[in-house]
Amino acid sequence: MNDYIAPDHLLSGKTILITGAGDGIGRQAAISYATHGATCILLGKTVSKLEAVYDEIVAAGYPEPAIIPLDLNGATPKHYQDMANTISDQFGVLDGILFNAGKLGHLSPFAQIPVDEWQQVMQVNLNSAMYMLQPLLPLLLKAEAASVIFTSSSVGRKGRAFWGTYSVSKFATEGLMQVLADEYKNKPLRFNCINPGATRTAMRAKAFPAEDAETLKTPADIMPLYLYLMGSDSQEVNGQSLDCQPK
Repeated sequence: MNDYIAPDHLLSGKTILITGAGDGIGRQAAISYATHGATCILLGKTVSKLEAVYDEIVAAGYPEPAIIPLDLNGATPKHYQDMANTISDQFGVLDGILFNAGKLGHLSPFAQIPVDEWQQVMQVNLNSAMYMLQPLLPLLLKAEAASVIFTSSSVGRKGRAFWGTYSVSKFATEGLMQVLADEYKNKPLRFNCINPGATRTAMRAKAFPAEDAETLKTPADIMPLYLYLMGSDSQEVNGQSLDCQPK
């Protein structure tokens, strides 16, 4: 589906929440979804970055987005319930979520992983998705057909030395997706994972500082799969883990 060409109005009338919307893949996904008609809810921890994405979308004449400033590391279940109440009041329904925000942590031997860093990575990459999804499920189930996309990684399918914290968080993300996909398989709500692969982002640069970023695909290059999984053309796809850059 990496050569998928999305119809112009693929997401017209849909409301989609994007986490980590201020940077990298999340920013590009918000712009791409808005370009195809969606009203985007931009969630991130840096207000200035969210405002820049907001301004870009509005200046292009796409549906006006909403902004939710939230630090996933410090957010509690009550924060997510309050957020769900706000989305319910403003929009009444939620047609999709892209869980894009993530924390890498430091690459290190397992024996040297700091406990506090382990907890932070799990909080951002895994726990926050559970805390956020529970109060948002009723809004997703109000949609005619809703799509939830989690962000995975190749190290979430095969463990890799020194990637312990991030790798385990992505294995757990894959498991969470599969459980949800099976639980809701008879509902108009589906769950899938995307592995973006090597992409020109700040997280990739942190993990591979010696790499030539110019050799990597940009977030815009990998958007076909993000559009495909969020739109109605993939309505029968559920419980799958798909690659933006298949080997």
